[in-house]
Amino acid sequence: MQISYDKPNEIEKKSFAIIEEELRHRGITLPKDQEMVTKRVIHTTADFEYTDTLRFSEHAVETAKNLILQGADIVTDTNMALAGINKAMLARFGGEAHCYMAENEVKKLAEERQTTRAAVSMEFAARLQKPVIFAIGNAPTALMKLYEMMQKREFLPAFIIGVPVGFVNVEAAKELILGEKVPYIVNQGRKGGSNVAAAICNAILYELGRARHE
Repeated sequence: MQISYDKPNEIEKKSFAIIEEELRHRGITLPKDQEMVTKRVIHTTADFEYTDTLRFSEHAVETAKNLILQGADIVTDTNMALAGINKAMLARFGGEAHCYMAENEVKKLAEERQTTRAAVSMEFAARLQKPVIFAIGNAPTALMKLYEMMQKREFLPAFIIGVPVGFVNVEAAKELILGEKVPYIVNQGRKGGSNVAAAICNAILYELGRARHE
């Protein structure tokens, strides 16, 4: 096997070309509006199963784009996802990315209530005085808390990216969001992760960035 030392942008171009070729080989045609999100998730994970398990609400990608254009913020459930999001690109549209997991008050309240920091951090995010896109890649309890707040009419997220990974409550938490009217991109099943949540955010951001330069 021949190995070449390519520049990062060339590696990415080659990777997406390989993904497109393999999709053709598998006979998979992605919906045009979802294509760039699904391909970037595959690029991040090298897992083509996402073509079967990613679920998009009606006009999900267009809705997320419009929210970012309006200056929406992104809230993650891990600092890993926060680190992976292109915050400079988001800032161009007036948005910021946040993660409240390391806040002392979040930790304190979680201990007092015997719940997770991820769940409490969703309450902190609800205080933001602007539309919020939630990018949940690790904690199903974050999705469960968002669902609870929606049911109580305490808070309505502008958009939910629900891709937590794992074995406990993960599938059930995702199904809760699939049953709501909130705009979403959700991966059914056990798979997901902070890297997937960040990849979905970046796919949308990069598409907006390209549109600006056309």
